[in-house]
Amino acid sequence: MSSVVGGDRKLQNRAVMGVLLMIIGLALYPLSDAFVKHLMGTYSVQQTTFLRAITRLAPLLIATYFQGGPRAVLGTKHPKKHFFRLGVNLIYTYAFMYAFSVGSLTTIYTLSYTSPFFMILLSALMLKEPVSKEKWMAVAVGMMGVAIAMRPGSSVFEIAAIIVLVGTFLGALNKILMRRLAETEHSLAIAIYPNILMILVTFPFLIMTWKAMPWTHWGLFAIVGSITAMGQYCIAQALRFAQASTLAPIDYSSFFWVVALDFIWWHKSPDAFTIIGASIIVGSNLYILYRTRREEALKKKAAAAAVPN
Repeated sequence: MSSVVGGDRKLQNRAVMGVLLMIIGLALYPLSDAFVKHLMGTYSVQQTTFLRAITRLAPLLIATYFQGGPRAVLGTKHPKKHFFRLGVNLIYTYAFMYAFSVGSLTTIYTLSYTSPFFMILLSALMLKEPVSKEKWMAVAVGMMGVAIAMRPGSSVFEIAAIIVLVGTFLGALNKILMRRLAETEHSLAIAIYPNILMILVTFPFLIMTWKAMPWTHWGLFAIVGSITAMGQYCIAQALRFAQASTLAPIDYSSFFWVVALDFIWWHKSPDAFTIIGASIIVGSNLYILYRTRREEALKKKAAAAAVPN
């Protein structure tokens, strides 16, 4: 896309494209997390985190050669903004990686659905984005759907719950910071830098925790890296095309992939509560898409009316 190659990068008002890219990115993450949770039954948090970063960094670096080269992609005008966002991303990633080692996939995702509240709050405070009453209503309805479908209760580990909630807040802040960086930075750079930092920070801890792996597990980590790299890039592009408050309710879409993974990987079928909750979540997301298209149509109509004949 011509708007993201060279020069200053401008945020685009293409909300529908942003929503579609966010849905794709959020579909890839549960799949990656399922592989990670499977591997963490054998390997430490540090080794899993390190290999996850290594394997997803490789395809991202290769992609730079198709976007003008590493120098053009990785050059930055705002290193301080990058460093702050990288620190937030580092803590956020480790919070969730630790949670995956002690909690269930469904529990973690249930708690992570608090993200839209943090996203809308932060986007209003930091990005000064207007949040309509309809979007607040959609978020509330979606959260009710999550509560019905997942019915979080006493099975949630207390420490894991706190860690996930802190990680969710930092994840929302991370997306806001990505949105700010998207004004001037390449989407690949936004995805590449966190993996480099993760590798540098984690490497010293591998001396005591490294465990030899068969080639099949190396292949699984390569799959994880490719999936998450694509997910990172899609989300970074989505945040360029649409406002954070518009994308916030789309976080719910990952719920469907979690249900599918439970059925395919762990042979768990959704019950009636899950189906009802899923229907409510689908409805809230469809309503967001409807409101987005309607708002875009009204803006175009107003702009056309303002043009003198």
